[in-house]
Amino acid sequence: MTYFPSPEARIFCAAVNYAAHRDEMGRGEQNAHPMLFLRTPRSLVRAGDALVKPAVSDCLDFEGELALVIGKPGRHIPADRALDHVAGWTAFMDGSVRDWQRHTAQFTPGKNFDRSGSIGPDLVSPEAFGDWRRHSLQTLVNGRVVQETDTSLMLFPVERLIAYVSDFTELQTGDVIATGTCAGVGEKRVPPLYLFPGDIVEVRVSGLPPLINGIAAEGA
Repeated sequence: MTYFPSPEARIFCAAVNYAAHRDEMGRGEQNAHPMLFLRTPRSLVRAGDALVKPAVSDCLDFEGELALVIGKPGRHIPADRALDHVAGWTAFMDGSVRDWQRHTAQFTPGKNFDRSGSIGPDLVSPEAFGDWRRHSLQTLVNGRVVQETDTSLMLFPVERLIAYVSDFTELQTGDVIATGTCAGVGEKRVPPLYLFPGDIVEVRVSGLPPLINGIAAEGA
C-alpha cells in the first residue's frame, strides 16, 4: 500500500551503521551504542515528488537506506521480540545538506531541510519482505550505481535499533526507524558528487518497490 508518515510520526535515523561508511566518514572505532538523530516528516517527500536543493547550499548529498515502520507500540522491547513490533518495510532517502550538517557537532540542521529526503513508495509487510538480512541495497544517481551493500552488513542489527530506541522512549504506531546508509556517499567522492536540479536519485532495496525522486531548486 502507498505509504507516507503522519505529521505525528517520529523518524529515528541510525548514523554510520555500516563499517565501510563509518570508515569513509572517518568516524574511528565502532561505538558501543547506536548513533541516532531525528528527522521531521516535513523534511521528507513522497516517492515521485521532487527533493529540493536548498538555495543556501550546493551540498545536497544522497544516502539510500532501508527503513521500518512500527506497527505495535512498546517500551523496553527485548531484541528477541523486536520484529513483532514492525508493521512493514520501505525505502528511505536520507538527503543530507553536508555543509549545514558540519556547522556544529549536532546533525539537526543538515538533516532537516524541508523536502530534502524521501520515503516510500509502499509499505511492504514483514511476511512479504522476509528476513531483513537477506536483501541488497543500491542508490543510483542518473542511472549510475553509487552505493551498494548487503543489509546483513549493518553494525547494529534492526532488532538492536528497535530495542535501543524503545529504552529511551515508548515507540508508537507509525514511528519510523531508518537503519543507516552504506559507503559511497557523494561528499567522500573525488570530486564530490552532490545532487542538483534535473538529477534523478533512486533507492532500490530488493523486495521493495524502488524509491525514485527528481531534484528541484528551492522556489522552482
